[in-house]
Amino acid sequence: MPSRPLRLAALPERMAQAKDAGSPSAARTASGPATPINPTPPGLARRMACWLYEGMLLFGVMFIAAYLFSALSQTRNAMDNRHALQAFLFVIFGIYFTWFWAKGQTLAMKTWRIRIVDKAGHAVTQQRALLRYVLSWIWFLPPLAIVAPMDVRASESAVLAIGWIVIWALLSRFHPQGQFWHDAWAGTRLVSSDNAGT
Repeated sequence: MPSRPLRLAALPERMAQAKDAGSPSAARTASGPATPINPTPPGLARRMACWLYEGMLLFGVMFIAAYLFSALSQTRNAMDNRHALQAFLFVIFGIYFTWFWAKGQTLAMKTWRIRIVDKAGHAVTQQRALLRYVLSWIWFLPPLAIVAPMDVRASESAVLAIGWIVIWALLSRFHPQGQFWHDAWAGTRLVSSDNAGT
């Protein structure tokens, strides 16, 4: 007989637990957080290592794309259709990055455990990924704009490009969250994939 009042006394508590379990916040907790646990980006050295690895992988993409372009356009000399080839590679790289960033990671980003998300911590849309691709050309456009009108040797061009890349990377130190500025402008951010709810 005393056990019945105890069960009735515990009834409101059980109802509250059942209500909490069915709430959207509880469902989010059970399935993983919508936003990264740690909003700070991976270290700059890790992001730049990923950047370099990405560049190495792009050589393969560029080789295949250039071969396809030369076969389709019947180009015998690489200098004949140089500007058309550059435009073609720009489009191919855009497709490559937009597709992978919309999935969350490129192969290089998977290797270095980095994921791209929007400001709310969700997967980026293809439109936002495309915007980030266009804005990411700031890694190369300033030195190209300086070199284009002048007759500069390849070694000097390389020094200018590397110098600007270092400067642009270090400018992320002035962002409140340590993100690259083109990420801030595109509404994206880089996070550790361990903390991105994956």
